[in-house]
Amino acid sequence: MSELMRAVGYRKNLPVSDPSSLLDLELPVPEPGPHDLVVRVRAVSVNPVDVKVRAGSDPHGEPKILGYDAAGVVERVGTAVTLFRPGDEVWYAGSIARPGTNSELHLVDERIAGPKPVSLDFAGAAALPLTTLTAWEALFEHLRLGPDSTGTLLVLGAAGGVGSIAVQLARQLTNVEVIGTASRPESRQYVLDRGAHRVVDHRAEGLPDGVDYILTPHSAGMVPTFARILRPFGAVVAIDEPAGLDILPLKSKSISWHWELMFTRALYDPTSTAQHEILRQAAELVDKGVLHTTLTERLHGMNAANLRRAHATVETGSAIGKVVLDYAM
Repeated sequence: MSELMRAVGYRKNLPVSDPSSLLDLELPVPEPGPHDLVVRVRAVSVNPVDVKVRAGSDPHGEPKILGYDAAGVVERVGTAVTLFRPGDEVWYAGSIARPGTNSELHLVDERIAGPKPVSLDFAGAAALPLTTLTAWEALFEHLRLGPDSTGTLLVLGAAGGVGSIAVQLARQLTNVEVIGTASRPESRQYVLDRGAHRVVDHRAEGLPDGVDYILTPHSAGMVPTFARILRPFGAVVAIDEPAGLDILPLKSKSISWHWELMFTRALYDPTSTAQHEILRQAAELVDKGVLHTTLTERLHGMNAANLRRAHATVETGSAIGKVVLDYAM
């Protein structure tokens, strides 16, 4: 008989208020491939992609495990693994093409995992990988910002998971002016505390003119506004995918549009170690006190009830920072 592990997943698309929307399950322990780590998961965080997949991907009665962010301890390694050994503490965001992290044991390719920051506990670390990779790729690969970059960066949704990391990275690692959007007093203060030079209202009339770069998780209906407030030859990097998006209003100013999907490398360039390297560098920044965890709510115990609670919080779209579930030891 196969060894079993605890997991949380779903079998049918249901509102998060339904007790069957997420279920406590027992599943076979997975066997690693050549480059896989078998990680004993100690903490996970919940991202908008978890909610989106649960709502839009029907597993037709089969158990589907969500979860992308994780921090844990390597328990076993595949035959070709060279980057880690059993006992190593790791953090990562995984792949959307594989079973998720909401399980006791999880398989992840070593090339998209990194060494966990030693200065954070597992919950603090689990809040960061997906949003850090997303923000890092958006800022430094798509927008090509660097230490000598100047100008103005507008981060929409700056109190959210990606926004709160982007603000920190841009403020600490570039010379751009960082402007975040937020509307509630507590979210405005949170963004300022992360390092934004200033905070403006997210509504179109509150956005400043003459910006050079925009990072947006909310692009629906915003392209005409972006065309108005961006300088000629400015750039937008978007992490959402609104239906029927028309970017033609950007053409007269020669504004470039970039898409950022953190899972692209795992899906299309599986031999790349770029995300391993980003997470290694990010861990060093955390341990130097340059980058700070965005954990704002911690739930003790990986179970369906807690995960439903976390999904409900993320579904509101107004969460500050990240919700993390840890395994009660």
